[in-house]
Amino acid sequence: MYPNLKLQLWRCGIRQNRLAQMLDMDETVLSKIVNGFRVPNADMRSRIAGLLECDEQWLFAKDAPLEAAVEPKGVDGIEAPLKRVN
Repeated sequence: MYPNLKLQLWRCGIRQNRLAQMLDMDETVLSKIVNGFRVPNADMRSRIAGLLECDEQWLFAKDAPLEAAVEPKGVDGIEAPLKRVN
């Protein structure tokens, strides 16, 4: 699994089906990549990182712990850290 990829999708507010459309890719294929059942080639990794505006190496770090993720400000304007997922 690529937890940083899931995190960055969430941070950008992009759903997997929308990213698949942007990449002109089948949603099932992207889901397999996100969940670690399929390894993207170098070109696809670069395209995904470019669309999500983040470092490719960080994005595709396999089974990496979530790093200092912060939820967007809610209705009350308070930021709450995400719980670490193991």
